Amino acid sequence: MLISVIYPNGRHDMVKDFMLGRMIERAEITQFKRKDGWVNIESGEIRKNATHNYVEIERRGDEPAFPTELTEIFAHV
Repeated sequence: MLISVIYPNGRHDMVKDFMLGRMIERAEITQFKRKDGWVNIESGEIRKNATHNYVEIERRGDEPAFPTELTEIFAHV
């Protein structure tokens, strides 16, 4: 999907959606357009990247990677 952006020099452009985060982080754009209107990067109206605060929780515990039956089958291979 293409997103409308405005560069610091005032030039308008269309960029691919996957490029937007990098462009915001590098201050390569000043605004981008959402469905509900233009978002000004400098005013802080953007959402923060949720992955910065993400803590991964180990859910597997000490369980084996395979059920016991499969472990026995592959042990003989």
